[in-house]
Amino acid sequence: MKSKLYSYLYSIKFCFLLIVFFLLSNFTSVAQTILPQKLGYPRICANIPNIDYPSGYNRYEVFFKISGFPANETFFVLLSDDKGNFTNPIKPKIIPNGAAPNPPADTPTDKTLTFEVPSDLVGSDIYGLKIQSSSGVVSQLFKTSDLQSSFPIHFLSYSGTFYINNKSDALSFCNGGSVTLSVDNSTPSIPDSSPLQYPQLKYNWYKNGVLVPNETKSSLSVKQAGEYYVEVNYGPCSDINTRSQSVKVSGASGSGAVISSSSGNPFCSSLGSTTLSVSSGNSYVWRRDNTVIDGAISSNYITNLPGTYTCDVDFGGCKSTGSIDLKVLTNTSAVSGVEVGEVNYIVEGETKNVAITTDAVSPTFQWLLNGIAIPGADTNTLDITAQGSYKAIVTQNSSCAITTEFPFEISYKVSYDVVKISNILTPAHSWIIPEEYTGGKAKVMILSSLGKIVFESYNYDNYNGWPQTAIEFTNFNPVYYYIITPNGGSAKKGSITLVK
Repeated sequence: MKSKLYSYLYSIKFCFLLIVFFLLSNFTSVAQTILPQKLGYPRICANIPNIDYPSGYNRYEVFFKISGFPANETFFVLLSDDKGNFTNPIKPKIIPNGAAPNPPADTPTDKTLTFEVPSDLVGSDIYGLKIQSSSGVVSQLFKTSDLQSSFPIHFLSYSGTFYINNKSDALSFCNGGSVTLSVDNSTPSIPDSSPLQYPQLKYNWYKNGVLVPNETKSSLSVKQAGEYYVEVNYGPCSDINTRSQSVKVSGASGSGAVISSSSGNPFCSSLGSTTLSVSSGNSYVWRRDNTVIDGAISSNYITNLPGTYTCDVDFGGCKSTGSIDLKVLTNTSAVSGVEVGEVNYIVEGETKNVAITTDAVSPTFQWLLNGIAIPGADTNTLDITAQGSYKAIVTQNSSCAITTEFPFEISYKVSYDVVKISNILTPAHSWIIPEEYTGGKAKVMILSSLGKIVFESYNYDNYNGWPQTAIEFTNFNPVYYYIITPNGGSAKKGSITLVK
């Protein structure tokens, strides 16, 4: 009778402790919070000291409240990309509070971070800002002083005036042709005198004072008469003084410039270079993808590279720009069964079939594993059973030899279902968990049957994991409970029984 009573009381105690555990674990999984406070600015217009901004400014503060974090937790700023996405966030430099002017004092719940905008940031009007903890907790989006969750951020890399077309104030284009307006490079005597030194910048072109839509590059092809100028596009941070001189463009009689390729377009690069020729004129300026080609000042230009080529031709009475989108012959091939350039997964023991489709003439095939040709793998299909770095090579063996390569990765897929987590452990061994939860990818917490945290790690190591000290056994096998919280995922919970 006494034995049954003890058993009954023990069952009640165990149920009570189990309830306490789950209440505690639920509280722990949601207790860590980052609460954004309103930003003190509607936009960020950062710059460094220069002739127009002698003092410069590039320090911005964010305020937030926290709860549930240990005292040694650190935090940093996340910026979205220029499209507003956080897939590959930007992590700007954090300025220590001691180096920031008049920093507010942090408290256990109120925090301030001061950060700098990267100087090579691509300007955009739809940046987002969040805070992330060192343990992987991410806040909601911050809102600006005017309550917007996305806002402009621009780094004013260049300020002041600059020039286009060698400081010309008038140009003429031939009837039926066009003329290219382009931002001048800086001169050796005046370093950094051109925004072209900062390739991340975008531009706004104007014709007769009206914005030319969808033109953001450093050059503009003009086919209509008018008065043109260009400014650096800093969005709402734009300065009317950061612009070029105005150029009056007019039409004139004469033929437009035309470019031809001696080897056709597209051309076969394996047979050598092709010669680009333009209509005869008085002078020539060749460009490839909007960049001036040094020394290319004749009516012919030899190349073996694809790209958009233009040539500004001065005919004396008028100027015209010829253009050709030069392409290289390729074979149209594709690999199915895998994502090219990505890691692809198979279960160990599984076979994955990969195939190549191609319109190459008389093609040959070769498959490689870890840089070594796979013996006998010379058809358009391959059965893959092992992980590693693969490459498929397709070669066209006609008069124009063309080779196309498709690299991809194969890795074994590990099942991460929580039921696969071991719940029986001998004290002579470490507790082994799936690799998805190791190496900083999850928070691992272990509690005793009384709800006391006995182990906690944000960087679990299967080779040096829990338990790290000897556990004393009483007259029964002790039970522990775990909570595994993947970064950005739901908590996994279960029990571990230690057996002798």
